[in-house]
Amino acid sequence: MNTEHAHFDENQSLQVIKEMIRVSRRKLGKDGILILVWGYAMSLGYLSAYLNEVLFLTRRMHDLLKYVNLVLPVVALMYSIFYVIRERKKVSTYIGLSLRYVWVALVISLMLINLIIFNVLGEINFELQHPIFMALIAFAIVNTGVILRYPAILAGGILFGALAYLSSYADLHMQLLLEAVAWFLAFVVPGHILYLKRKR
Repeated sequence: MNTEHAHFDENQSLQVIKEMIRVSRRKLGKDGILILVWGYAMSLGYLSAYLNEVLFLTRRMHDLLKYVNLVLPVVALMYSIFYVIRERKKVSTYIGLSLRYVWVALVISLMLINLIIFNVLGEINFELQHPIFMALIAFAIVNTGVILRYPAILAGGILFGALAYLSSYADLHMQLLLEAVAWFLAFVVPGHILYLKRKR
């Protein structure tokens, strides 16, 4: 009798976990808009920073690209806050909350790394900072893909990590371009895949 009860509990637990993953994946399909917003904001921001560095531009164009680079992440953050507040009363799962903490921990880690680099070197070395930041972001993306069992997100995280390593061999200008490509591949492409799946 105890064996049957244990077997039932095991099966029941497995079903609960599978259902949690299904609910989280449905929620992520709906929340795919956030992935797109951040993907476009960051990839366009880094692309504008790259173009600003390598192209001979008028002062007005230079200022415009600098403005774009600063404003896009702020707009993405404001939209994300609005979206989270609007959706907070809807179904929330343990997996969804866990993923939120992964990304909050990432942001805190990025700030700590900046402080550590500054304490050790006495300045922020951007050629060192970019690859390290990209590696940590890749880690968070891979975790998200594994937890939710989404191959597109997992592949995006792996590509992000590969580009992080590649950028460690490049100068700052190329690092900006590689980071723009990484954000596009890891966020925009999976975001559109999630959006298309939601439409079906």
